[in-house]
Amino acid sequence: MELKKQKFPIWEIPIQNDRVYAPLGRQKRQVSTERLLHTRSTISKSVMKSVAVSLLGTTELIFIEPGVKINGAYYRDVLLSQHLLPAIRSVAGDFFTYNAPAHRAGAAHRAGAAHRAGGTVGFLSRNTPDFISPLLWPPNSPDLNPVDYEVWSELQQRVYHSRIRDVDHLKQRLIKEWSCFDQNIIDRAVRQWRVRLYARVSVQTAATLSTNCN
Repeated sequence: MELKKQKFPIWEIPIQNDRVYAPLGRQKRQVSTERLLHTRSTISKSVMKSVAVSLLGTTELIFIEPGVKINGAYYRDVLLSQHLLPAIRSVAGDFFTYNAPAHRAGAAHRAGAAHRAGGTVGFLSRNTPDFISPLLWPPNSPDLNPVDYEVWSELQQRVYHSRIRDVDHLKQRLIKEWSCFDQNIIDRAVRQWRVRLYARVSVQTAATLSTNCN
């Protein structure tokens, strides 16, 4: 199964802080409403969650509480042991490969470090039927994760079809949209994975051969 952690942002828009601009030297009441420039102060917040997808089905969204430090201990003892692995087994039994490649900046980077921690690698090797070691997987590879290259963008379109009021509202919208998410979209994304993997290997092999020849 493919695992992914992702942040979904929200923008709280305080209506009382609206500012309205009109051309210099003219009063606002002298300008038609549609020609006035409206601006609003925005406050960005986000919700971080994990999910696993496969041809057999998907897990529920697993939310990570704000402010939690995602280190190796939290990743193993809480996220994996209490949430992700039980959820994955409820979908796939013991017929799955666990793949959690590292990512780049910010919280995703910290999550990637948690994936690569020696204790985490040992834990996954002991507690999953098949585990792709970080040493065997290219870092910063969203093109090889179906959730990255297909699923999140589709879910975002559905979640943000109307204004989000606050974090709780965002969570409710995510849960609702994920509960009725089309499995066919996930199946299509998963079936692209092998093709994408072969393409990546071909490119890297060609690059290696070119370097060696030079």
